[in-house]
Amino acid sequence: MSRGPSATVQRYLPWLVGIVLFMETLDSTIVNTAVPSMAVNLEVTPLSLKAIVASYILALALGIPVSGWLADRFGTRKVFTVAVALFTVASVMCGLALNASMLIVARVLQGAGAAMMTPVGRLAIVRTFPRSELLSKMNFVIIPALIGPLLGPTVGGLIVHWWSWREIFFVNVPVGLAALWMMRHCMPDYRSDSPRSLDVIGLILFCSGSALLSWLLEVFGEHRFDAVATTLLLLISLALLGAYALHAFRTEHPLLNLRLFKVRTFRVSVGGGLVTRLGISGLPFLLPLFYQLGLGMPAWQSGLMMMPAALAAMFVKAAAPHLLRRFGYRRVLITNTVLMGVTIGLFSFVDQSTPLAAIVALSFLVGSGNSVQFSSMNSLAFADVDDSNSSMANTIASSMQQLSMGFGLACGSLLAGWYLGNLPQTDQVAVIGALHPAFITLGVATMLSSLTYWTLRPGDGHALTGKPQTPVAARESVAN
Repeated sequence: MSRGPSATVQRYLPWLVGIVLFMETLDSTIVNTAVPSMAVNLEVTPLSLKAIVASYILALALGIPVSGWLADRFGTRKVFTVAVALFTVASVMCGLALNASMLIVARVLQGAGAAMMTPVGRLAIVRTFPRSELLSKMNFVIIPALIGPLLGPTVGGLIVHWWSWREIFFVNVPVGLAALWMMRHCMPDYRSDSPRSLDVIGLILFCSGSALLSWLLEVFGEHRFDAVATTLLLLISLALLGAYALHAFRTEHPLLNLRLFKVRTFRVSVGGGLVTRLGISGLPFLLPLFYQLGLGMPAWQSGLMMMPAALAAMFVKAAAPHLLRRFGYRRVLITNTVLMGVTIGLFSFVDQSTPLAAIVALSFLVGSGNSVQFSSMNSLAFADVDDSNSSMANTIASSMQQLSMGFGLACGSLLAGWYLGNLPQTDQVAVIGALHPAFITLGVATMLSSLTYWTLRPGDGHALTGKPQTPVAARESVAN
């Protein structure tokens, strides 16, 4: 390991990681409000363009497991630099794409770059600051990362209104160049003294199983296969993931060390977060379609309708640490998850006669709930994990977070397509009639996911909030 971080690194590293995470999360949703315009230009249906969003998220999720190994072997600074450079170049390629296929390929390259940026940046934060400061630093970094997906539809809508959908990808270029300049001075170079070998078999099993499952969710709503073929492919994907689980417990240095799930707070944060995000992650894709195709809003107005959520995330984020100190992780996560589900379900009452103020209020509630939810889940994952396992814990948490976002987006689109049936996506009444039950389904799924947080104990997470840690919440060991 390298020597301790300098004062300059400690001062500016959170800013660097925050800027990069903002760029990465902004790009995951900035295309959402541009989907109808892109569909017209590329001569495809709007729902079919979910692949442009999902391919980015899936590439991100599948690349993250390798990022931990790369950081241990080549160092955080070198990997972070290559990642930001690749992401910036791929952004230019997206803007220059001539058809949907070229755009998807460029989005995959973007996701590959983001796959190294996200976990390596978080890993640098975890290794730079002591555990007592981790909540405040992670909270600072999460602010731009949380605002990105909420602000993305707004920025995308305004850009499409003034220029074209191609310009939405060029906004990354100046941000990427600024990040490359900053990292020369404030990105520490952490690496392992004895880097583990790459688990090639685990990589093949995990990536192929996850990719096949995600692809099935993408094509299922388009009825490309009959029931027999779909069931067979689903069983194959689950078998691959099951084979990886067996492999991981039998291998000394697996790609993702599943033994970490023996730590209760890590298991609840990552496992519960995966289920919760299935409901939440469909909103950034469905809401712009609902506003434009259902309520008849132009792209710029649809984008602005997401702004209240971004503003709410900024204001509520500062209150999240105080809520966690006052009520504890268990009570905050249970209550907030239920409220998030109710808020999502309330969108089923929105139609063309709904006052604009009511829609804005719902958007504000979405941003507030997201802010508290992600602050709680992302920090709890590291509450009881030993420092020696922080790199692996970060890799697993980041991978599961992105996979759940990709699955959530696919499930949201699948529900919309299922309820829409064969009705045209240009029919406002049909779109509203399809998205209303989709919102209800996502809301119910989110509320049910709160059951996972009941397994937490009142003292869990006290190491992060500064409270004395009770014996029942003491750190749990991970078997080798």
